[in-house]
Amino acid sequence: MSSSLGQISGLFWCASAGQPMREAKQLKVIAGQGLEGDRYATGQGAYSDTQPPKIRHLSLITEEGIATANEWQEASGLPAFTMAQTRRNVLLSGLSAQELNALVGQNFWVGDIECHGIELCTPCPRPAELSGQTGFQDAFEGRGGLRAQVLGSGWLRLGDALR
Repeated sequence: MSSSLGQISGLFWCASAGQPMREAKQLKVIAGQGLEGDRYATGQGAYSDTQPPKIRHLSLITEEGIATANEWQEASGLPAFTMAQTRRNVLLSGLSAQELNALVGQNFWVGDIECHGIELCTPCPRPAELSGQTGFQDAFEGRGGLRAQVLGSGWLRLGDALR
């Protein structure tokens, strides 16, 4: 997979469950863990103790998926969700939610970081609970993003390509 599918247009992390997501221009990535200091890399995430354990190194979502979800919200008379409110780490432009979803079971690169698509991020009630808004689970069904295993260490930066 050498051609670019899209690029990073936003990077987010937070240190522990329930804290607001913080935006960054670059984030350090550690193989087998995820984003340095992020709640899931340190075992402080709301779903860190899920049994059986799940790999939650990195979560990716598309601008297109958020836009479509927010159209759903608007049509239902509900407020839109911001990228930070989705609680995903990497925002991607230039590809559809379906193109991102197709990476489940595939190896791919985000910038210089090799990853493996683990599973779709099934919309859960957590973003709605933390934002005080409703509709997240319905609006983001099929476009809630992708969970990935981090196979290499390095840095993610705004503008890095997904390939």
